[in-house]
Amino acid sequence: MTQPSADAIRMIERLIAFDTTSRNSNLELIRWIEGYLSEHGVASELFFDDDGRKANLFATIGPTDRGGVMLSGHTDVVPIDGQEWSTDAFRVVEKDGRLYGRGTTDMKSFVAVALAMVPRFTKARLHTPIHLAFSYDEEVGCLGVRKMIAGLADRPIRPEACIVGEPTEMQVIVGHKGKLSYRCHVRGFECHSSICHTGVNAVEAAAEVVAYLKGMVRRFRDEGPHDPAFDPPYTSVHTGLIQGGTALNIVPKDCWFDFEFRYLPGTDPRALLAEVQNYAETQLLPEMRAVRTDTGFTWTELSEFPGLGTADDAPVADLARTLSGANRSGKVAFGTEAGLFEAAGIPTVVCGPGSIDQAHKPDEFIAISQVAACETFLERLTERLSA
Repeated sequence: MTQPSADAIRMIERLIAFDTTSRNSNLELIRWIEGYLSEHGVASELFFDDDGRKANLFATIGPTDRGGVMLSGHTDVVPIDGQEWSTDAFRVVEKDGRLYGRGTTDMKSFVAVALAMVPRFTKARLHTPIHLAFSYDEEVGCLGVRKMIAGLADRPIRPEACIVGEPTEMQVIVGHKGKLSYRCHVRGFECHSSICHTGVNAVEAAAEVVAYLKGMVRRFRDEGPHDPAFDPPYTSVHTGLIQGGTALNIVPKDCWFDFEFRYLPGTDPRALLAEVQNYAETQLLPEMRAVRTDTGFTWTELSEFPGLGTADDAPVADLARTLSGANRSGKVAFGTEAGLFEAAGIPTVVCGPGSIDQAHKPDEFIAISQVAACETFLERLTERLSA
């Protein structure tokens, strides 16, 4: 198939029109999908967040007495704040073989193609079910899907395989890095900058910790461990936000910075965190408290999700390669919900339309040929599960 169906394009247009930026509720979109599935005789189950503002959706098409294949995608998108878009971000614009709009690549096109396939799923005589699993708050730390995974955990029959449709240009991905992110608050003691020796400079203490983090990534780069299937092939460390101080002539009392580890499968991220904390507590804190005893460091977890490490010869990897026509699998540096499904005992791969290079950017787009490739992938899945 070189061109996707009109149904797939219309479904992408419909889903992009919902502004499901992570700070917003996704219920309008979820309720719309629930109604659409109901029109095709498919019942949905919703797993809400604690406030009832957001929900995951889970649905099964086909027999309910066996495991089946789960198609998973998140419904939230990143903000467009501060980005210079040349089109309306929440209205699909087709140009030069591309569909522009927030979420076209990450990752509403996969969700849309799966939904557009529902009439064909329901008409096929499936001997193995297809499950749909759509989550919230993936973009802020893979938070929402955990409610759904917990809800499925104790059921006697669960999906036997999962395909997460994040943008991989329809390449089969069997591994990705995990992520652990933290915020550090440095408490100093303020005074006039002319007598800075009587204060504790929170910005300077924070800078020393940030410099230590930079040293860690240099060590990983030079000494490993390495896995050449990843780019970069080592555990990366990144400080993304920092703020502190009030004026140049005031020794700053507070400083906050956010940092993350994107670690190779098999790496213990808590050991990496403990190394940083040990440096701060043993090398910096004594000097700080020699001036003021109530100074120090507070560490707050922001997000965490495990890496993915599916065996290359796992049945789900073989299945995905057969459907995509690929003869090999790969690994990626970016994280997904796949590691959480794998940790819950559901063998998982990542395979979806679009390129991660377009994700989170202004004028985000997906090539129409990628939509067609995804539709072909799911048509082959339908044939395989109904043969």
